[in-house]
Amino acid sequence: MIRVVVVRDEGYFGVPVRAFLETEPDMHYVDTLPIGGDLAQRAAQLWPTVVVIDTEYMVSQVLPIAEDLHTAIPSCSMLLLCDPSKRGMLPPRRWNGGLNFLVKDSSPAMLADAVRRLASGERVVSPMLQAASLNTDRGLSTRELEVLGLAAEGESVKEIAGRLYLSGGTVRNYLSAIISKTGARNRLDAIRIARKQGWLR
Repeated sequence: MIRVVVVRDEGYFGVPVRAFLETEPDMHYVDTLPIGGDLAQRAAQLWPTVVVIDTEYMVSQVLPIAEDLHTAIPSCSMLLLCDPSKRGMLPPRRWNGGLNFLVKDSSPAMLADAVRRLASGERVVSPMLQAASLNTDRGLSTRELEVLGLAAEGESVKEIAGRLYLSGGTVRNYLSAIISKTGARNRLDAIRIARKQGWLR
């Protein structure tokens, strides 16, 4: 039996993942958890086979969450439901982590197929999302967007360094590069610009 946990930001009700999967005889919907500080610990207690992340967060903001989940549940696969019309929700061009990507409006059959493939150890990246990602001219790297995404959540340089396993100096270098690339006046201005471009929520 494939155990599925859904992760969602509070107040957002998107794809009816539970309704899609509850009719599948080989799948068991376990619970829906809100994104929060102790998400990884709560998810680990539910022993999921696959975690489906359905959120309005940008991919750069989901990557640290996915890393925390992977650390807490190494055997679990993760599937992020993406909106290809939002540039910030496209898969990174270089990403070797455990996160997989499917279009938000995929049919129930496609979602169930993706969950089965992940449970059997395969990787899943929607061709539509992959093509859109390759065709997007994005000024910031995936790592820079990760750093900026955490900064946008109010985390300090020290906290960002701890989350991403970087030194404080490296984080400051990333922030300086981000400010330079975006033409921003400071970190807050860079966050504003990135949100306007659709790279951050």
